[in-house]
Amino acid sequence: MGKAYIVGVGTTKFEKPETRDWQYWDMAKEAGAAALTDAGIPYELVEQVPVGYCFQPSTAGQRAVYALGLTGVPVYNVNNNCATGSTALMMARQFVAGGTADCVLALGFEKMARGALGGGAAGAGDFQTSPVARHYGIMAAAHGFEANPPTAQIFGNAAREHMDRYGTTEVQLAAVAAKNHQHSSRNPDAQFQDVHTVDEILAARTVHRPLTKLQCSPTSEGSAAAVVVSERFVAAHQLEDRAVEIAGQAMTTDTEESFASGSCIDVVGRPMSRAAARLAYEESGLGIEDVDVIELHDCFSINELLTYEALGMCEEGASGKLVESGATTYGGRWVVNPSGGLISKGHPLGATGLAQAAELVRQLRGEAGPRQVGGARVGLAHNIGLGGAAVVTLLRAPRR
Repeated sequence: MGKAYIVGVGTTKFEKPETRDWQYWDMAKEAGAAALTDAGIPYELVEQVPVGYCFQPSTAGQRAVYALGLTGVPVYNVNNNCATGSTALMMARQFVAGGTADCVLALGFEKMARGALGGGAAGAGDFQTSPVARHYGIMAAAHGFEANPPTAQIFGNAAREHMDRYGTTEVQLAAVAAKNHQHSSRNPDAQFQDVHTVDEILAARTVHRPLTKLQCSPTSEGSAAAVVVSERFVAAHQLEDRAVEIAGQAMTTDTEESFASGSCIDVVGRPMSRAAARLAYEESGLGIEDVDVIELHDCFSINELLTYEALGMCEEGASGKLVESGATTYGGRWVVNPSGGLISKGHPLGATGLAQAAELVRQLRGEAGPRQVGGARVGLAHNIGLGGAAVVTLLRAPRR
């Protein structure tokens, strides 16, 4: 396997659905063109295009990419639930590292409807045919099934289990959201830029106990893109000062461990995340002790805590104390979700994993403006989807 580098990134502003009068191909063109401009190359040099989305029809990837150019290159339509964007990035990296292409554009977008993802309780028939039927079945057996949005239920029940098992508090869960809302106030492309205190977060409307609205990622629209190239492409186009190395990357899916315990903590992906992190660390030769800045999948506040444990940032059960200590914000050991994360930046499913990579690339180049993490040299992205898939990517700053 050869080396692969990200030399260009682009994002749109993430927005509430129906805020802007645009189609998915409009947002994809905006993000894709921005990534190409950032790399300083024309679309005609792109050889492959994996495109991620969840809610548009088949070959929507082509419809989106055709807005950038009609060059006849292969376009791959990618759908891996909330891990879709990182899956497109991983495909781009594999094309380059495997020698299939020297320049690949990974693109992700989503045009979503207003309202909660999943839209409330599903009937028994829906459970039987749903790709996540086994996951929700585990939850229903332990906790029942209510009329609340199903994704909020499964993560909310994971939070209850964590509280019962480890003594995690509602204040610690709210501290995750308070941190990420604070971070997003520095990000003009975030869907939300309001700062909220822990007390305000706790007082917000309950979605599924103990999770309140301000601890849940919203439905969003937007797009993100990354240009991934080979080492020889970097040299040929003199992109060394822009080239962020993909030092390690791994995807894992569910194993027996995900279901054996009957715990929502395992069903929502902590075992997958732990395994993906281990593989990415092994490939890169880096560890969590080398990481400076992290973008992780905080679809709900509890998932940020579960991911701290899966990445090895703390012992199992100690994540509530970790966030409460200030170790995961500016001035702490790591800065986690400087973009605002999914909770506050927004969560257009197909774009999320690529937006995480874009934030880290900007951080590692020193281009993140008021949210810059000082001296950042190694970044980690974590993206997860129920069903399931977990992708962990380690990025290394350009050689200077």
